[in-house]
This record gives sequence, structure tokens and C-alpha cells, in this order.
Amino acid sequence: MSTAYFDCFSGASGDMILGAFIDVGLPLEILKAELDKLHITGYEIEFRKVDKNGVMASQVMIEIARGHERHSTHLSDIVATVSRSSLNEHTRKMALDIFYRLAAAEAKVHGSSPEGCHLHEVGALDSLIDVVGAVIGYEYFNIGTAYCSRINLGGGTVRCAHGILPVPAPATLELIKGVPVYSSGTQSELLTPTGAAILTSLCDHFAPMPNMLVELVGYGAGERDIEFPNVLRLVLGSDTDESRAISHQTVGVIETNIDDMNPQLYDNLINLALLRGALDVCVQPNFMKKNRPGVSLQIICPVEKIDELAELIFNESTAIGVRWRTENRIVTERVIKNVPTKFGVARVKIASFRGHVVNIKPEHDDCVKLARENNIPAKEVIMEVTRQAENLL
Repeated sequence: MSTAYFDCFSGASGDMILGAFIDVGLPLEILKAELDKLHITGYEIEFRKVDKNGVMASQVMIEIARGHERHSTHLSDIVATVSRSSLNEHTRKMALDIFYRLAAAEAKVHGSSPEGCHLHEVGALDSLIDVVGAVIGYEYFNIGTAYCSRINLGGGTVRCAHGILPVPAPATLELIKGVPVYSSGTQSELLTPTGAAILTSLCDHFAPMPNMLVELVGYGAGERDIEFPNVLRLVLGSDTDESRAISHQTVGVIETNIDDMNPQLYDNLINLALLRGALDVCVQPNFMKKNRPGVSLQIICPVEKIDELAELIFNESTAIGVRWRTENRIVTERVIKNVPTKFGVARVKIASFRGHVVNIKPEHDDCVKLARENNIPAKEVIMEVTRQAENLL
């Protein structure tokens, strides 16, 4: 897996991030083929090389057809578009997480709910392409760990749908809580809400460039012409320490017991929790007071998601209280690969620990689909997919 470093000396925006992925080698035909899986029309995407104060960079150009111009969009519209797409599950989940975080930030600033808030500029068609395209680039280069530098915010004011706002915009500031930032004094918005949401979703660490073997360097161009190159630099390479240290993580654990809820509602609760950033959801049967059968619901999530997911439980279940705590965990590095076989292509989750593959797991739904198409037992497909994945590695 690759190590990525986003060098944000001139801030970041959605099109700069996508441009950097293209500049570093993401084939445009693969990007377009994946974006076609959104099943949306009314746009054309191209890129060109531009000179930004002596630095050649790739600039993304998205042409919106007449009748498909920018418009305000609700989160529900974005969720519907991404959810019904034929993108792989991991891509959909990552893209939706970015948009949920954007909507939550906008809602907090403007006093509305994430579901009911207008995303305005970030809900436009080109922003949908920027976000999904960035996730496609992240997966194409098989990035295992992503780092981000301190981010240059810029300064001054910016005009948006709500009028003139200070830089950074309030939603941007919500998204970068806990992230090291600075301002060079440039009177221009250098970090946009979309750029902030993508970086804080994709990046594992915000720190100086790590020890790495540099292999690829790309530059994504911004729209502005300022006193220094308005570009985002993306560096891809590999870890120089093959015996990398074990990564310890702190996660939140939310639990509650429920004995008075229609079991049909659990499916929606579980799916919403996963879409909103839960790492795992578990429902176990138990017996409660008066010997009533019930369930124990447990959600594992990033610590910053505890409040949001507790609110989801209250809204989507009959629970009137939850318990929460933080725990430490050690996880493997995971990556999803499309593995071709004689029966067709299936996704495989590959887990690595300290640089060594420790588990190969074919996607069950893909294997069942191939089994039905080829009229053979699913276990035969699973064995073949596993064998081909091992050969690929």
C-alpha cells in the first residue's frame, strides 16, 4: 500500500485535490468510467496543464450543460445519488461520509439539521464529482496511510450563498477542529469547505512529511492567481520501515439495551449508523427485566462521532439512554481490490499487519452474484476468487 502526503502550502479545494490525483497519474479514462457509475448526466470533465507561478499543475475543468447549472441541493439528494450508484460499497461509504460531515458542519453553523440543510455551493454537480473523484483517486493508488501538512487558510472575506463571510468560512472552521492550520496573510479563501471535508476524511495524520521513499509527485491547480503557486502538492511513496510500528487507536463504544422495539427497525438503524461513520455495529439478544427478550446494541465509532451516533440512536430507536466509553484497539491495514477470475470480477478485502498480508476475504455478495450467473455453488466461486487473489499478491 502507498503512503500519501498532501502538502497544503496554498490551501486545498475539491478540484485541487482531484487535479493532484490526475497529475500524479490517475488515468482520466478510469476516472470517467468510475464517475459514470453515478448515473448522472449533464457534465463533461477534462483537465489541462497550467503554469502557476512557475509550477506546472493539472487543472480540472468541469463543464455543466445548459439546464444542469449549479443549484442548492439537500443532503438527501446527494445520498440518493451516491446510494443508487453502481460504485463499489467502500467508495460509496467514503464519499457519503464526506458529505455527511459537510452537512453536519453547515447545519451547526446555520442552525438546522444535516438532513434539512441546503449544501449550496458544495451541493453542486461539480462538487459531487470532486468528492467522488477524490475517493476514486485515493482507492486507485491503494493508499494505506495519508498524511497532511499544516493547512494555509488564507484570509480576508469570501462571498457565498449566505452573503459575505470571513475566511475561513464558518463551515470550514467546524471541519478543521483539531487540525493544525495557519494563515500566510493572503487575502483570499485558500481552504474551501469541500477541501477541508475531503482532507479531514481521507487523512490519518496531520503532521510534517513522514519518513518515506518518494515515488510520485503531482500538483493540482487552484483557480486563484496569488503571490505564490496556488497548487496542492501530492506526494506518493512507500514506507521505508518495513517493520512499521503497531498502530494503536482510541475509539468510542456506545451501548444500550432495548426490549420494546419493532425488530424491523434495526436494519435502518444499522445502515444509517454505518453511513454516518460507525466502524462496527453489533446487535445481540438478551433477557431484560421481567424476563422480557431484548437486544444489546453496540456501536464502535471514532471518538468525535459519539454525540452524533448517540443522537441517531435516540431518533431511530426506542432507547432513552445510552452508555459510552473509550477503548484502545489495534487494527490491520485494509484495502479493497477487484480480482478477475474465470467466473467474473469480484472484490476482495486484503488485510495486512506490519507489512504482511494476514487475511484475504472475498466479498460475499459478489461471489453469490457470480455463482448465480454461472449456475455453480457459491463456495466454488469463493475458493476461486481467494486463489486468484493470492496469485495476484
